[in-house]
Amino acid sequence: MTLSDRLLAAQRDRENALTPSGNETSSQAASGASRRQARVTDPFVELKRLVHTQLVSALGPKLYDVDMTPTELEQQVRTALHSAIAATNQPMSGTDRSRITQEIADDILGYGPLEPYLRDPDLTEVMVNRSDEIYVESNGRITRVDAAFADEAHLRRTIDKIVARIGRRVDETSPMVDARLPDGSRVNAIIPPLALDGSMLTIRKFAADPYTVDDLISFDTLTRPAADLLAACVLGRLNILVSGGTGAGKTTTLNVLSSFIPADERIVTIEDAAELRLHQDHVLRLEARPSNIEGKGAVTIRDLVRNSLRMRPDRIIVGEIRDGAALDMLQAMNTGHDGSLSTVHANSPRDALSRVETMVMMAGMELPVRAIREQSSSAIDLIIQQNRLKDGSRRLTAITEVIGMEGDIVTLQDVFLFDYSAGYDEHGVARGHLRSTGLRPRFLDRLAEHNVQVNPEVFASAGVVR
Repeated sequence: MTLSDRLLAAQRDRENALTPSGNETSSQAASGASRRQARVTDPFVELKRLVHTQLVSALGPKLYDVDMTPTELEQQVRTALHSAIAATNQPMSGTDRSRITQEIADDILGYGPLEPYLRDPDLTEVMVNRSDEIYVESNGRITRVDAAFADEAHLRRTIDKIVARIGRRVDETSPMVDARLPDGSRVNAIIPPLALDGSMLTIRKFAADPYTVDDLISFDTLTRPAADLLAACVLGRLNILVSGGTGAGKTTTLNVLSSFIPADERIVTIEDAAELRLHQDHVLRLEARPSNIEGKGAVTIRDLVRNSLRMRPDRIIVGEIRDGAALDMLQAMNTGHDGSLSTVHANSPRDALSRVETMVMMAGMELPVRAIREQSSSAIDLIIQQNRLKDGSRRLTAITEVIGMEGDIVTLQDVFLFDYSAGYDEHGVARGHLRSTGLRPRFLDRLAEHNVQVNPEVFASAGVVR
């Protein structure tokens, strides 16, 4: 049977399926037809499925030929695709032909209906709630888009394609996975039986060119005086913790902070899924590994932190502290590895210290609370708080110095704070900026020991110098 014959047969089957049987009442038939019609919104669904199948069968191993460049593969796919569509003899407009060609090419070469949104530089997040429900985030706002996968199996194939490229797996025995795309974008997938309504996929996109400190200033994430201070703190080898909620922009800020590290230092990065993109030459990248299908072979962040201490690092950058690795990270900071950077999920600088304290307890060392607090106050020099505001913007809301212990309490001092009192304008955009509190931090003497000077005007409390 030719492709044209199969298309005609599929069309007859679809028409028969939409025709009510004699056993159905008129209301049942109307309801069923409306539901079926809602699912069959694209008249070329069957055409795309058959052409896709024929194309995969024809190209076969070429799709996975490591010796073939992406450009050569794309040329072969598009040539075969045009021939396959022309062979169907199905009448369609030039617009429909171009759209179908692009959609099938995206499915074979990329990630199907997600591909246009992954290419869009203005989008920061792509969220698939189920095969027919996709949302995107742009400028901090979440909206639903018209795109959809053909069915649950189509979505699962796309998830498998993403995770297989970095040696991960997702199945019923391991239904959750963290992965990344080739450009470093973060991926999380969760499938049934944990996802009750169908597989879910969340992709946190990263810019093709990593943001610089000037970009963050233009976005009002921070101000020039605050940026100058942070650059001095990194050069002066202070241990810095970036705190914030999910989607607050911690990883972007961490990447910008790492850009201030001198090029002649040896840097070790440790992450669950590699996202940081450093431009220095001497960078060693480590990535944690989940257990295999037998439940063995897992390598945790904590394992990598301990191993990194034997790699003669000048700097250790941990993408995120979330478990007992906090203890090893504090010990590294306290034993000569100054200038370390990391992130933690917390709502305020004070909460960040509490989270670190809790995670140290997860290491199972039975340490007294005071000992943990003393180690935290000694190891961490600066906490940067970043929040996502009501208008969707991501702002640094506090730069806080960790001074030391007073009794059983860790003492903090705010150097910069976000001016929430400025409120919002008529468009709902926050008017506030990060402003100096006018207090001079105690770590200035430590910076001077590393020959790093900070302009006193940075701490002027009169306002923000833009």
